[in-house]
Amino acid sequence: MVVIAVSGPPGGGKTTQAVKLAKRLKLEYHSAGSIFRAIASERGVSLEELSVQAMKTPEIDLEIDRRSIELSKENAVLDGHLTAWVLKDLADVRILVTAPLLTRAMRISVRDSKNLEDSLRETMIREYSQLRRFIEYYGIDPRDTEVFDLTINTDKLSPEDAELIVGIAVEKLLKATERKQ
Repeated sequence: MVVIAVSGPPGGGKTTQAVKLAKRLKLEYHSAGSIFRAIASERGVSLEELSVQAMKTPEIDLEIDRRSIELSKENAVLDGHLTAWVLKDLADVRILVTAPLLTRAMRISVRDSKNLEDSLRETMIREYSQLRRFIEYYGIDPRDTEVFDLTINTDKLSPEDAELIVGIAVEKLLKATERKQ
C-alpha cells in the first residue's frame, strides 16, 4: 500500500501537485478541502459558517482528521494544510508544496477571480487563523517543516515542471522505503 500526504499553504500548489501525483502513480486522490465541504453540506451550513464554527471548537478539524486517516487505509494521495502532520506515521511520503505569499495571493486572485489586494488580505487572515488553530488544537506549528520528506517551492516553476520534480523525487523516496523494509 502507498500513502502520500501533500501539505502546504493556500495557493502554494498542493492540490495541483497532489492531483498530478495521484494520476502519475495511479492512486486515489482525496483532499481535506473536499472533506470540509462535505461536512458543511451534511450540516446544512455554508463554508463560511463552518469556518466560523471551526474557529470555536476543534470538533470540525478532528472530524476532517478522522476521515483523512480512514482514507489513508487505501492507496492514495491526500492533500490538506495539516495532512502531513495528521498522517505523519501513516504516510510513506510527506510533501510540502509552497511559494512566497505574494505569488500565492496572485494565484488565488486568478483562480477565484478576485482582485489581488483582497486575495492578499484574505490569505493573510486565513493563514493567521489557521496558525492559531493548529498551535492551539494540535500543538503543531505549520512553519516547522521537519515532518516533510520533500519540500518544493513552486514560485518559479510551471505546474508541469514542479510535477516532474515531485514525481521523480517521490518515486525515488518510495524505492528507498522499499529497500529499508
